[in-house]
Amino acid sequence: MSELLDELLAKPIGPAVPARATDPEKDFTRQIEVKGDAADVTVRAETFEQTESAATDVLRGQGLDPAEWTVTGFRSSEWTMANGDTGVSTRFSFARCVSDAEGAGRPPLDELLAAIDGYDPAPILTATGGDHTFVVALGDMQFGKIDGDGVEGTLQRTIECINRAADLLHVYRQRFEIGHVHIAWLGDHIEGFVSQGGANTWRTQLTLNEQIRLTRRVMLHALLTFAPRVARLTMAAVPGNHGEAVRFMGKGVTRYDDSHDTESLIAVKDAADLNPDRFGHVEFFVPDTDELTVVVECSGTVVAHAHGHQFRPGKHFDWWRGQAFGRSSAMHQADVLLAGHLHHEFIEADGPRTFIQVPSMESESTWFRHSKGAEGAPGLIVAVTREGRVPVKEVVTQ
Repeated sequence: MSELLDELLAKPIGPAVPARATDPEKDFTRQIEVKGDAADVTVRAETFEQTESAATDVLRGQGLDPAEWTVTGFRSSEWTMANGDTGVSTRFSFARCVSDAEGAGRPPLDELLAAIDGYDPAPILTATGGDHTFVVALGDMQFGKIDGDGVEGTLQRTIECINRAADLLHVYRQRFEIGHVHIAWLGDHIEGFVSQGGANTWRTQLTLNEQIRLTRRVMLHALLTFAPRVARLTMAAVPGNHGEAVRFMGKGVTRYDDSHDTESLIAVKDAADLNPDRFGHVEFFVPDTDELTVVVECSGTVVAHAHGHQFRPGKHFDWWRGQAFGRSSAMHQADVLLAGHLHHEFIEADGPRTFIQVPSMESESTWFRHSKGAEGAPGLIVAVTREGRVPVKEVVTQ
């Protein structure tokens, strides 16, 4: 590439982290392909009856209501399992029962954007030095999604929580000398149209560009809110599964870092670079090419960021240990791992290391409520850290 092209494509990358290994046999055990109002599900089991039940579970696991789908055909074959017994592999074809339902009206986008400018901030402190970092961690807005209180509710909640976090900075400065604020954008800021093979399209009210625009302007609001309050401001973003830029046949076909979640922050960086006098103390970080994680030093604490779709629920420390084993990974230096994806608060310590999983900013996943009965408890998390320790962790809600 030319020097000019390299310069325009440059990103504020962090240390490289090797990609997660996959299990081809396990990945093949259940497959789903959705095209509009048609779906094909392939499952393996010991009997045909078990495959039929498993196919329905696959639909449900992808956020699709089995009651809205009907089987239109199947193809069954036998295969040899690892123990030598014979199993059954069945491909079920489904069709959506109702595809012409009238969708809800679009939210008023201009009013949503105007809501970002309505914050009356607390007095800005003149003393901005200190040896602690104030961390603001948030994710899973999924702008555009119809669930819960919709786009309007999610945007209002996100702005109010960012504003309250800024007010809490003033409160925590009564206890700690805080000279650095770090804002962690943990992915799935848009709903997108790639999840579940595009089956979420009907339940997504905004266009892709409108979803990205909201994300970018929320990030810009956070920049404008915190930049005057601190000697050093850092902002980091990682890719989520909903923010993937391109998928064909349900699979990502570009690089792991090809994400609207991170590109939104890069756009904010480009805007900040136009005014170095005002934003010269602000740093921006996204993962390196073809990577999913990034680390940032915060007052002697190495903070790692991941969306959370790389590891199974409850296996965060196992994944962390595996990543840290790689010689080229910066994860072995990390003191704190921030993640989203699972939509609920979860904090756990293992010796000197701390895992912090943030709640979602959307109010609920309707599919999860129907499946499990649990409603959302949205918000973001603020924390204070220094030299690897995190003495303060607080959930900020609307």
